[in-house]
Amino acid sequence: MTKWVYNFGAGEAEGHAEIKDLLGNKGANLAEMASIGLPVPPGFTLTTEVCSHFEQTGSYPQDLKEQVQKALQILESRAGCKFGDSENPLLVSVRSGARARMPGMMDTVLNVGLNAKTVEALAEQSDDRRFAFDSYRRFIQMYADIVLGVDACHFEKMLQRAKQKRGVKQDHELQVEDLERLVRDYKTRVFVELGEEFPTDPQVQLWGAIGAVFKSWTNPRAKTYRELHDIPEEGGTAANVQAMVFGNMGHDSASGVAFTRNPSNGDNHFYGEFLLNAQGEDVVAGIRTPSELTMQARMAHGNNSPSLEEKMPKVFRELMAIRDQLEKHYKDVQDIEFTIQKGKLYMLQTRSGKRTTQAAIQIAVDMTNEGLITKQQAVMRLHPSQIDQLLHPTIAENAKKQIIAKGLPASPGAAIGKVVFCADEAVQRVSDGEKVILVRNETSPDDIHGLHAAEGVLTTRGGMTSHAAVVARSMGRPCVAGAGHLEIDEAAGKLKIGDLVLEKGDKLSIDGSTGEVLLGEVPTVLPKVTGAFRTLMSWADEYRTMQVRANAETKADAILAKDFGAEGIGLVRTEHMFFAGMRITAMRQMILASDTKDRKDALHRLLFMQREDITELFQIMDGQPVTIRLFDPPLHEFLPNTEAELSYVARAAGVPVERVRRRATELREFNPMLGHRGCRLAITYPEICEMQARAIFGAAAEAGRTSPSKKTPVAEVMVPLVATLEEFKIIKGIIDKTAAAVQKEENVNFTYRVGTMIELPRAALQAGKLAEEAEFFSFGTNDLTQTTYGLSRDDTGTFMSDYKAKGIMAQDPFVTLDEEGVGELIKVAMNRGLSTRPDMKMGICGEHGGDPTSIDFCQRTGLNYVSCSPYRVPIARLAAAQSALKAQGERVTETRAARPRNPSFGPWCRLVSTRASSCARFRGFLEGSGHLREFSAEKSLGCLKGGPRQPPSLF
Repeated sequence: MTKWVYNFGAGEAEGHAEIKDLLGNKGANLAEMASIGLPVPPGFTLTTEVCSHFEQTGSYPQDLKEQVQKALQILESRAGCKFGDSENPLLVSVRSGARARMPGMMDTVLNVGLNAKTVEALAEQSDDRRFAFDSYRRFIQMYADIVLGVDACHFEKMLQRAKQKRGVKQDHELQVEDLERLVRDYKTRVFVELGEEFPTDPQVQLWGAIGAVFKSWTNPRAKTYRELHDIPEEGGTAANVQAMVFGNMGHDSASGVAFTRNPSNGDNHFYGEFLLNAQGEDVVAGIRTPSELTMQARMAHGNNSPSLEEKMPKVFRELMAIRDQLEKHYKDVQDIEFTIQKGKLYMLQTRSGKRTTQAAIQIAVDMTNEGLITKQQAVMRLHPSQIDQLLHPTIAENAKKQIIAKGLPASPGAAIGKVVFCADEAVQRVSDGEKVILVRNETSPDDIHGLHAAEGVLTTRGGMTSHAAVVARSMGRPCVAGAGHLEIDEAAGKLKIGDLVLEKGDKLSIDGSTGEVLLGEVPTVLPKVTGAFRTLMSWADEYRTMQVRANAETKADAILAKDFGAEGIGLVRTEHMFFAGMRITAMRQMILASDTKDRKDALHRLLFMQREDITELFQIMDGQPVTIRLFDPPLHEFLPNTEAELSYVARAAGVPVERVRRRATELREFNPMLGHRGCRLAITYPEICEMQARAIFGAAAEAGRTSPSKKTPVAEVMVPLVATLEEFKIIKGIIDKTAAAVQKEENVNFTYRVGTMIELPRAALQAGKLAEEAEFFSFGTNDLTQTTYGLSRDDTGTFMSDYKAKGIMAQDPFVTLDEEGVGELIKVAMNRGLSTRPDMKMGICGEHGGDPTSIDFCQRTGLNYVSCSPYRVPIARLAAAQSALKAQGERVTETRAARPRNPSFGPWCRLVSTRASSCARFRGFLEGSGHLREFSAEKSLGCLKGGPRQPPSLF
């Protein structure tokens, strides 16, 4: 019989952290915390397989109800009360818990089991009628919204009217008679909306809540979140049913959220917030601005409310001890939820804490230095794409700024944009090319699309662990939260800050590192690789086996690339040097030339410009490789389209406007991407190729005399869009002849290489022949993807989302390399090229060179380097290191699997595996006598004092 339900609590658990795919992240960690002795309220988990079954069939497994009833009996026994009992009632929460964390995207129902009888019993038990009816009011509001589908705005309006009538601002200030009236009004509203009574049977409530949790896996916000974070659609969520504990049972009760370290900057300080007399949803929803856990944080944020350390010192010390225990157990920063009921602490959740990239790097380095993890683990801990957060601008130190408000520094970085108050408007304006700041009282999961679109987020309520803060940090968006002096009038489209009024569309800047809100547009600066970031990158370089170069053709880009750790330039797009100022005029004169002589005169002017630019690149790279691609685009791209522009070019070139118009018409092509461009131009106009070769080799000679190290650079000349060996041989002949001439004229010897870009399927298939002449290959994966698919990367955006939604393509092939098609061509070209020239160096220089998944393919395939945008160089360095470490781990696993087995060890392992379920601490991996077995070393150190080859004493 399939096991659909797993129990936990009272120091025991049927599940554990290693079966997260089955129990979901929340359920697995609840079981793990229970098994290591933490105060976890008892409960049980319905597995993700139930959700999958429910999705596929529309019903539950036949034996599920029986298993749930048995689990409920165990829960009642452990909790000491009975579900639905009119004298000693058990109330439960029903929470979602997917394999990957999806904060706030799926549903939760609290206080399940309340009705007219159990609420009276709860009031008598707690000796607090106000608490009982506050819980009942919350339950009806939540259940009606999530399970029954009654719009929550009805209940919010009634709650607001009750507070206005009482003359208070906060929910907890309502009196018991207010709450009793709200309960009656809420039930009436449900009947009006649905035509039926609010359900009173606890069993009906329980199964309704479980069904709502499973259905929330497919709600729009959950789907959007999975799409944004590349979380698979399959898998489903688990449902966790757990005994309720109450943080709203008076002023000796509270709910809180904490991180074992600061998730914004990584400081090793306990970091979190709590609310007295509140349930956990109040903290994360940002309904009330919470207080800090520690006195240090309270003083730093200027909060006058007492911290938990001051308010409940005994509970705080217990929480600090649990903090240390969790970090040592999980060896990572934990995000925890807790409730204090009548002075007793309960742990409701732990999970790996979401953090900014800055914090993730600092924490990884600190934990390595503390001996908790190794350098390899530190390098593997950060997803390479997260580094993009560090490349966000920050407010310039000397910038003139007008601070108009201050909130909490919830997610670092500077953001500038136009004020918008609605997530939908944020998406619309961004699609129109604008940059926006999303300003809200508090965000909700329904705002996920607006959060993703906006440059940054500003909220008037909520704290460092509110929804806005957590989601902004996970997305790398700057966020200022809890800026309480701001007043939003969304209907009027106005933001009031004292006497200052900003309207929708006005510009605003926020600094998520300081919490400052700034008027207008403030100057920003780019970050540098320093401190812990530099340390982590140096560790990555220790394990990296593949070079990382940059695509750069300007001095600024080359300097930035070198600062970010590039080991040379893998692509200089020489045509980009001709688009500015007088250069484009000279370029147009060359294109408009009526004969070879006029063309050479124009090229002579371009020669000195190009030589100067390339000399700078050689000097900056100072001996590192620089790969220079010859002219690639079709000539028509340099000619204007409008009559005014045609007239201007004619005057500048000293020719009639009709000649410019005629030449533009002559150069126009039906399909320029596949037309007269790349090496084809050099064959038609060899003087262009000769000019570029002379500029490159002259620059090499000049740089050899003037670079800091006096090294003569090795110039790598790359011929684009080659399809045949004959094309390449013609162009290489021009390059070789020019190189010899320059060496003679400059009286210098230098080394150079001539290679080709593989960007056509025919070139990949003919790579063996091309390697007879070509000295290196660089895969231009942008064009290779276009020519392989027959797709234009400029036009696929109109239908790519449909292809992904229908499962035709898992990823956009222009973002992540298509391994089955384009990747297969790369492998063919590599194999054939190396068979001809075994020492040939090969790399890629398309946009895929900065994509972590594509970099992993390059590592597995054996490429020598990747080249990418300067801003993606750190991402590529880390991705290459992780790919190398992963490959090393796979080789070690294969080696171990091939070792001779020790038969005497086998029976003991089989015995252990049959007893493992009764010993929750025995799992993970054990290596002994060449065997790999499930075992968690850090959890069983006490069992292994006799050495890892000794069978541990388990029972």
